Amino acid sequence: MNLSYLFYDPIPELAELDRRMRHLASLGYRGIELSAFHPLPYAIDDVLSLGRTHNLPVVSLLSGWSYANEKLCLSSPEAGTRKVAVERLGEYARQAGRLGAIVVVGLMQGLRSDEADEARANERIADCLRQVAKVAANEGTTIVIEPVNHLQVGFNHTAAEAAALVDRVGSPALGYMLDTIHINIEERSIVETIRGHGRRIRHFHLCETNGAPFGTGNLDFRAVLAALDECGYGHWISVKVYRKADWEHGSRAALEFLRRHGIAT
Repeated sequence: MNLSYLFYDPIPELAELDRRMRHLASLGYRGIELSAFHPLPYAIDDVLSLGRTHNLPVVSLLSGWSYANEKLCLSSPEAGTRKVAVERLGEYARQAGRLGAIVVVGLMQGLRSDEADEARANERIADCLRQVAKVAANEGTTIVIEPVNHLQVGFNHTAAEAAALVDRVGSPALGYMLDTIHINIEERSIVETIRGHGRRIRHFHLCETNGAPFGTGNLDFRAVLAALDECGYGHWISVKVYRKADWEHGSRAALEFLRRHGIAT
């Protein structure tokens, strides 16, 4: 099981990234998932060097910061906003290509307040992703759609909707992923959703049903990981803890929980 740890907030100082990578590696994590942001204040070569030092590669870049902080939205009625959104995702794709990582797109799809018409929004999202996928293909990386629950994103909440969007774009450089906290909200069954999509997905977020430290919610971790194994899933599993714990406690407690229950070594 290739476990990475996810950081939602950008890490603007290289020394702090170094410290966090050292800590994660000492716990036993094998990768790290970072939040992309603009402009990046340090060189990608420096990030690669840290990855080699700690044997901890960057496996994924989250793109949501650009929606929350730059208001860049793929469904926006404003052509100029969509153009810059495509450019920013292209920038992240180039960084990901250098790192051997993928780029996750969720929040940048926008909200219904950005575009109330779902069909029109999805047309714009698909058109933007076609452009980004061309850049990703040239960089040897993959753009991955994350089905996010309806409280946080306006479109493509379920695995089936994300799969349909991927098929609509029709590029091998575009895939989709699953996240247990969003599956728990949007789908009838977490395990059955994994079984139905596990052979196609490119990435996975392992998150407790309440977003807090593992074991404080209702997620059946053993059943989830067994379903992934049953599907032959072979990509990264990113541990995601974003409530009721800082990253040091969340990362340590997650591995302790998985090991205590015989799920991870």
